[in-house]
Amino acid sequence: MAILATREELSDFLIEVERRAYKQALFAVHDEHAALDIIQDSMMKLTAKYAAKPAEELPLLYQRILQNTIRDYYRRQKVRSLWSTLFSAFIPSDQDKNQEDFDILETLQVKQESNQPETQLEKTQLIDLIENAIKNLPVRQREAFILRYWEEMSVAETAEIMNCSEGSVKTHCSRAAHTLASILRDKGVKL
Repeated sequence: MAILATREELSDFLIEVERRAYKQALFAVHDEHAALDIIQDSMMKLTAKYAAKPAEELPLLYQRILQNTIRDYYRRQKVRSLWSTLFSAFIPSDQDKNQEDFDILETLQVKQESNQPETQLEKTQLIDLIENAIKNLPVRQREAFILRYWEEMSVAETAEIMNCSEGSVKTHCSRAAHTLASILRDKGVKL
């Protein structure tokens, strides 16, 4: 029998996930106020409906709620005729089916951490470049990429949250990685 999360465990989980969830929502909606509302709504839904679940189930439940709340935001925007196209449907035309399994993250070399100011500046600038590139990904690619590589979820967990097949998750991640690699190469980042 699973042990249910205590009030303190639920609170600790929400504190731990808040910053990452905010970034995730901000990438999705490009509006700081809307992102904050989405995070607040998601946390309230988790607390109201799933507070009695075991602590180990909270991350998956919260990600599903967060993604659904983001989708609800878009539905409301469309219904109210305030919809604007926030994401390009850019898919590289040179995408080769044999490259679907290519993962740009596997090609990056891990560098030794340094406390040198110029290294920290370079790292901050690279993170800014990556965040801006992620904002330009199509919705499903960005969602799959963030869940897999930022939230470090498995393909199966990501597929469950996105309500799609594992193959679709792999395809979205591959296309996202190709697009990000292309954007970063154009900005002079060597991969």
